Amino acid sequence: MKWALSELNKFRDGQLDFSETIDLSDSLKIRDHSILNVEPITVDGFLQVNREGYLAHYVAKTVITMPSSRSLEPVEIPMALSVDEEYMTQRQYDAITDLSEDEKNLIIVLEKDLIDLSESIEDFILLNLPMQVLTEDEKQSTDYPKGDFWTVVSEDELKKEREIEATTTIDPRLAKLSELFNEDGE
Repeated sequence: MKWALSELNKFRDGQLDFSETIDLSDSLKIRDHSILNVEPITVDGFLQVNREGYLAHYVAKTVITMPSSRSLEPVEIPMALSVDEEYMTQRQYDAITDLSEDEKNLIIVLEKDLIDLSESIEDFILLNLPMQVLTEDEKQSTDYPKGDFWTVVSEDELKKEREIEATTTIDPRLAKLSELFNEDGE
């Protein structure tokens, strides 16, 4: 998904529509080792060309397979990303006078006379990967994994356990006093 600026300039004050299917599985797996598989990505969108720069709008759809956060079982995650990016040459960027510094930081300055949306698609997929991946059964279940000397507990359960421990634990400095009281009471 690469276009030379000379090719895009033929569409000045217009737009170039595109619809492609690309395979970025290998490069995504290299960039994030937790990715098990990436189905081919369908990309539909347009590049709008004008004197000020190049505006890319596209929707990328794919299904990514990642291991479950709890059991490491493969989980398929459908993704549909809508992306808008603005590209400019260095000369176009230097000519900007009416944008704030924050707005200027959102513009991608081209290092070559080439727009490559593959890099953008990869970046947005990686930015939108979920932090927690669960199978359908794991989403419905309240059982957490456990081993011989360990257990996974939810934050709520941990908080309850700590509250119970705080109320039942006797301060070691006062432990002798409680024994004294029990002996006198009998």
